Amino acid sequence: MRKLLFMFGTIALTTTVFSFILPQEDPWKVPEKYEKLKNPVVADEASIKAGIELYSEHCRTCHGISGKGDGIKAESLNKTPSDFTSVSFQKQTDGALLYKIYFGHKDMPGFKKRIPDNKDVIDGTFGKTRGPGDLINYLRTFAKK
Repeated sequence: MRKLLFMFGTIALTTTVFSFILPQEDPWKVPEKYEKLKNPVVADEASIKAGIELYSEHCRTCHGISGKGDGIKAESLNKTPSDFTSVSFQKQTDGALLYKIYFGHKDMPGFKKRIPDNKDVIDGTFGKTRGPGDLINYLRTFAKK
């Protein structure tokens, strides 16, 4: 009986210790007000061109030229950057992408104050400039690649 109790105690202790040591799932939760947002910028040629410029300046080093999360800084991160060509990425709403770009999470820095000409951003909106919408329009082009 002692051996059985010792065995169960050892299993319980080991399970408890590993539950604290092993990395826990930390989902990137997007507030509902962002989930429902629609991109107000039409995905025309000018928008895509502007989005490419923003992507090149702020995103390419981690997410790579092809948007697969294979940029030159990707290897130094704790988690592989998002693959913009994936179905799971492209299924996200424009508002969810906006939130993630603005606020970041872990290795992904927030770009709310770094997007050019976007000083008038209001929480829960795309703001008063085209920049965020242009960037998201460009990210959507990776679905076709």
